[in-house]
Amino acid sequence: MNHSSLDITIILTSYGSFRPLNYLFFTLTFIFYLLSVFSNVFLMLVIYFDSSLHKPMYIFLFNLAVNGLIGSSAVWPKVMENLLSDIQKSSLAGCLVQAFWVSLYVVSAYTTFSVMAYDRYVSICKPLQYHSIMTPVKVRTLLTAANIVPLSSIFIQAYLISRLPLCSYSLHKLFCDNLGIVNLSCVRSVLINLYGICFVAALIGFPCIIVLLSYALILNVSLKASKDAQKKALSTCSPHLITFINFSLASLFSVIYSRHSTFLPGEINILMIVDTFVIPPLLHPIIYGIRTQEIRKCVVKTVRKKKRLFRML
Repeated sequence: MNHSSLDITIILTSYGSFRPLNYLFFTLTFIFYLLSVFSNVFLMLVIYFDSSLHKPMYIFLFNLAVNGLIGSSAVWPKVMENLLSDIQKSSLAGCLVQAFWVSLYVVSAYTTFSVMAYDRYVSICKPLQYHSIMTPVKVRTLLTAANIVPLSSIFIQAYLISRLPLCSYSLHKLFCDNLGIVNLSCVRSVLINLYGICFVAALIGFPCIIVLLSYALILNVSLKASKDAQKKALSTCSPHLITFINFSLASLFSVIYSRHSTFLPGEINILMIVDTFVIPPLLHPIIYGIRTQEIRKCVVKTVRKKKRLFRML
């Protein structure tokens, strides 16, 4: 595509199904977006300012919170703009940019889940070797891989998609994603299809295998341990496993909808969007804050400090 083709307008057609309630949906979206931003920023600040949380587990959780902000901000501000507009549209350039950030959010979530699962595996299955394995250098390497590899891979994917000629300009969705843009193309690119298969296998399939294998090993070790050790392992790992399963199911159904959108009602798409871009960014800080004892203690300590400060003033 040349510069003029990037000025093409893409019409987002899914908004017509609830046009009479646009202002209601705008209000709800705005509230959930603010709650998501607040909860993720709050969790990040607690981890950043409390030195007792400067451990691999919480550093990876900090990365997950940053990713939650990316996911929320990639989708909801544009959705709110469209809810207040007479015509729900986006330039092709804007559509490609949004699709880039949406893909980065999804893929980085999987890579972050995988390094978190690996950290839990080392912590529970090799506790005496934990500090020698999860060194600061190792943590930085894992964080770099979890972010740079998805970033570079999605950049290549976005470039390949931007070269496709389009024959249709109506996207039956609330926002732009890569698969949706590919479906608008006049041609079926073998290169993009092959890259897409390798992309999914390496950046979604492989992290999923790491997560499942890590928890299988954790389960095997926990079954042989004492009741107290089993409870501790369950308390530590259950929030991560719950959020991973929820995110994976939502992502899977979103892909299915993208491939079969003409046969499925638009309400399913909206439900999957909520389950992918509202619940995880909002759920992760809440569930980790409630279920993780160290974070809960730090939050209570922070609140008490603020109360003392206000009393002094």
